[in-house]
Order: sequence, then C-alpha cells, then structure tokens
Amino acid sequence: MLPLSLLKTAENHPMLVEMKNGDTYNGRLVSCNMFMNICLRDVICTSKDGDRFWKLPECYIRGNSIKYLRIPDEIIDLVSEEEQRDRKAAFRGAGGGRGGRTAGRIGGGRYGDNNSGG
Repeated sequence: MLPLSLLKTAENHPMLVEMKNGDTYNGRLVSCNMFMNICLRDVICTSKDGDRFWKLPECYIRGNSIKYLRIPDEIIDLVSEEEQRDRKAAFRGAGGGRGGRTAGRIGGGRYGDNNSGG
C-alpha cells in the first residue's frame, strides 16, 4: 500500500495530523498532492501542551512538517479493496501489449532460431 494512494482514498474523511513541533490538527481531508502537502477543512488545532485550541475553517499543511497521520481503519480497508480490484483488472488485461507472443509467427527469428528458413 502506497502512502499517496492511502491519502487519495482518505479524501473527505476525518484525520488527525501531528506536526514535528508537537501541534495537532483534526479535520476533514480536502486534498493532497505528491509531496504529501494536505488541505484540511473544519479544523481544530491543538497546541503542543494541549492548553490552547483554535478552530479554523480551512488549513494547509506542508508535507515535510508532518510527523504522522492518523487515519480511520475503514480507509485502510478501502485502499486494500481498491488495490485488489486494480490487480484483478491488470491481470485480465495481461498479454495484450508489446513483446507478447504472436500467434502464427513464421520465419526470421531474432537469432536465427526455429523456423528461420535457412
């Protein structure tokens, strides 16, 4: 399971973000990008000591300042289901691309192997 696919699946779900400085942000994930920068909505920010709280309508958090993310277990289950579905779809489509076996191929093998006519 890749972290970015986990975050994409977690969009519109609640999560907790702890920062490297100790502050925590509880909110609903709006979006994320490939650098794990995230945007939260309806956020409650708690100070490192836990003695101060702020309510924010929206918040942008830079990915390299995040210590960890807490995501509901149901999201992890959803990601697992999506990965299984993707694997099955990829397996069904296997063999149709370049480099596959070609039925009825005659003559001129790459290194003069079978059916090279000479």
